[in-house]
Amino acid sequence: MAMATSPHSLLLQNPNTQFLKNPKIPFTTIPMTSTRLTTTLNPNKAISVKCSATTTHIQDRPPAQPQSQDRVFNFAAGPANLPENVLLKAQSELYNWRGSGMSVMEMSHRGKEFLSIIQKAEADLRTLLNIPPEYSVLFLQGGATTQFAAIPLNLCKPDDRVDYVVTGSWGDKAFKEAQKYSQPKVIWSGKSEKYTQIPAFEELEQSPDAKYLHICANETIHGVEFKTYPTPKNGLLIADMSSNFCSKPVDVSKFGIIYAGAQKNVGPSGVTVVIIRKDLIGNAQEITPVMLDFKIHDENKSLYNTPPCYGIYMCGLVFEDLLEQGGLGEIEKKNKRKADLLYNAIDESKGFYRCPVEKSVRSLMNVPFTLEKSELEAEFVKEAAKEKMVQLKGHRSVGGMRASIYNAMPLAGVEKLVAFMKDFQAKHA
Repeated sequence: MAMATSPHSLLLQNPNTQFLKNPKIPFTTIPMTSTRLTTTLNPNKAISVKCSATTTHIQDRPPAQPQSQDRVFNFAAGPANLPENVLLKAQSELYNWRGSGMSVMEMSHRGKEFLSIIQKAEADLRTLLNIPPEYSVLFLQGGATTQFAAIPLNLCKPDDRVDYVVTGSWGDKAFKEAQKYSQPKVIWSGKSEKYTQIPAFEELEQSPDAKYLHICANETIHGVEFKTYPTPKNGLLIADMSSNFCSKPVDVSKFGIIYAGAQKNVGPSGVTVVIIRKDLIGNAQEITPVMLDFKIHDENKSLYNTPPCYGIYMCGLVFEDLLEQGGLGEIEKKNKRKADLLYNAIDESKGFYRCPVEKSVRSLMNVPFTLEKSELEAEFVKEAAKEKMVQLKGHRSVGGMRASIYNAMPLAGVEKLVAFMKDFQAKHA
């Protein structure tokens, strides 16, 4: 059979990938005559020949250019943008993962190939967060929302008291779900102030017999972020870190459980990471469904049933990328630089743009803002989209705009947004 030399085959060549070094499966000689494959790799669609010219980004730091010309700056709250070099590496490994003869999407989750993927992902995450050995790392499904039920089911009896600090919509949803399986109490709520604050910890009236204190470390919708964390008077500190997970260093030892949906900072939707102290495992209520029992997943190393294999693989690539950048201390510096640039543009606009969040607790990840002339907000979003800056519309519950500037948002994206904001103000002030 003749070997193809079309743009499609060139697209899949990547000299930086390990599998090309395998003489048994030379990737450059993969037949490309399958109708199904060439349809999938239509260069007029999402994958283009342009990408092959930028694959040098995969190993280089920093990339030669901050963003490929055929991609937008995606300010979505989640699923959010992923690092471009990670996407390119995944692209290069999509068809034949490192000489295995199959895609990660086709692998048995119990095979040696996928076991190597999930084990490395866990090891790299442990390195990133310096996770102590007395904690288990679980790769689960169902999003952080499923953990709203799983946590009280695993840690409490139906009549146990638990405390919730509600700083936004997600904290409120976690509290409401816990009402089904425990006796939760809201010991502080920011609802009356439209979720723009975080309480002074010494003022929290914690329940003396609470099994745990639950917080949402970063409220995606309202843009409120804990900069430090409260200490429970009794019991454990539990944190939903979905939208600032791996955005900065965290002392894991201060928490009983940290949980996070991956789709903000560390991967595609479908993976939920749970970091749990091992002595908390094994006490689930009898009514706990098997898929919500931490003991089942811990004993089976996240492989009780078929996990979100490709999503875990992508998370692993992101963890690897974060380590290559110097770890979470360096990532935090980059995130602060981006956030400062955007918040300064808002604060220096003389009221044309406004951020409602108290300055001391403004999120580094999600920046909500409004226009003094609210009738211009729709035009702002529309004009920004024309400039390849998308998903800037605020959450339907609060309106306005919201720029989510997670780890993978390059500085160039924030710089472009700030320049656009200044031009828009000049036209409409």
